Amino acid sequence: MFFDGYGYHGRSFEQTYRCYPASFIDKPQLENGDKIIMPPSALDRLASLHIDYPMLFELRNDSTERVSHCGVLEFIAEEGMIHMPYWMMENLCLQEGDIVTVKNVTLPKGKYVKLQPHTKDFLDISNPKAILETTLRNFSCLTTGDSIMVAYNNKKYYIDIVETKPSNGISIIETDCEVDFAPPLDYKEPERTAPSRPSNSPAEVQEDATEVEPKFNPFTGGARRLDGKPLKQQLPPSSSSSGSSDKQVNVTNGGKKSAAAPSSQNSSRQSQGKLVFGSNANRAPEKQKEPVKEEPPKKEEPKFQAFSGKKYSLRG
Repeated sequence: MFFDGYGYHGRSFEQTYRCYPASFIDKPQLENGDKIIMPPSALDRLASLHIDYPMLFELRNDSTERVSHCGVLEFIAEEGMIHMPYWMMENLCLQEGDIVTVKNVTLPKGKYVKLQPHTKDFLDISNPKAILETTLRNFSCLTTGDSIMVAYNNKKYYIDIVETKPSNGISIIETDCEVDFAPPLDYKEPERTAPSRPSNSPAEVQEDATEVEPKFNPFTGGARRLDGKPLKQQLPPSSSSSGSSDKQVNVTNGGKKSAAAPSSQNSSRQSQGKLVFGSNANRAPEKQKEPVKEEPPKKEEPKFQAFSGKKYSLRG
């Protein structure tokens, strides 16, 4: 069956046309949507068919096997040609005058669509969601793999249709569709600088431990006498062993010579400015308590009074 010399066959609409951009008929508003302009003969054929409204079409480039979907705005084109947005021609890899196949289809209402801007400048818009909603009002359908153009503030933003549900082609007319955004193609995640932490390697921990250990060593301070007297000049062990041993025996043991050996060792250690505990361990318990009773600390209190007038010899 033929209609006005053009091959419209069967009970569905399918025809080939030569495509041209919208600028050829002075229709710049076509660039802001996905609608095409068809010849009047196509309207006559579509009216005679029982098709679903709104009218949706499949565009196919047989040479590259690229497929997209669109709506129709007017039927005022010259016979044998159609006019479409230039961005749609780029999606189909079409040049001016190339052949494209147009077929009427019925698309399901969209439930989900995932978009991906080409540049991150689209995210810098004050309200990108409102701009996108306003732009999509001029669209009748979306196809997975297409790149739509959003014009705003004298600038064009291209957005890829990454995914659509429930099919690769969906209708977005009078439907609630969930929209999700993928990171822009030129988006780069900021490099995360790890906070500087002190290295806890075993070698450094061991070095730190060796530096801290001397601080906790006992008896590292200067020597002090318990009676408050200044320290005597240190003598060699050989010379101090004989003299100091006699004094130690007389003071601690009350003149007894049975403890001369341990007293000599004690005096030699005290002469070096160190405190020695347990040096009188070999003595009887009764003898260790005698120095406390004979020489109470109260008798030595006048020695610490300033300007008492008493004299002391450095030689003891």
